[in-house]
Amino acid sequence: MPKSLMEYFNQQPRLGVLSTAAGDGKPNVAYFGSPRMVDEKTVTMGLGKNRSLENLQQNPFAVYMIMEPGPTMAEWRGLRIYMKMTACETFGKKLDYIRDNIAGAAGKAAAKQIQAAVTFEVQTVRPLADFGQGWEASI
Repeated sequence: MPKSLMEYFNQQPRLGVLSTAAGDGKPNVAYFGSPRMVDEKTVTMGLGKNRSLENLQQNPFAVYMIMEPGPTMAEWRGLRIYMKMTACETFGKKLDYIRDNIAGAAGKAAAKQIQAAVTFEVQTVRPLADFGQGWEASI
């Protein structure tokens, strides 16, 4: 595990993949660079009106995966962060803050697409691949 989960999670530039499932189990996966870990147990991100948001409103569980290439497949690094949505705000200061950050990073047009500020509780963190080592950290 990295020295600081929060430091590793928030390093830029980076892209990760958010996996969600609808209430009926249909999966969705999408890439994002905007999620931020505000403490070792809390992740926030902005979402547009999309499948990820729709799924989370039906099923609050998600996984955010960060991958970093290595010289060989066995040397790739990364984490799988298992989370549960605890809040979804469609107005207010948190949403404004996220939109401002996205405007600075990706432009005003991208910020206008953000419809919700989503907060997750981190439940479990696992490495990208454990290769049978069984490593898992419950937060």
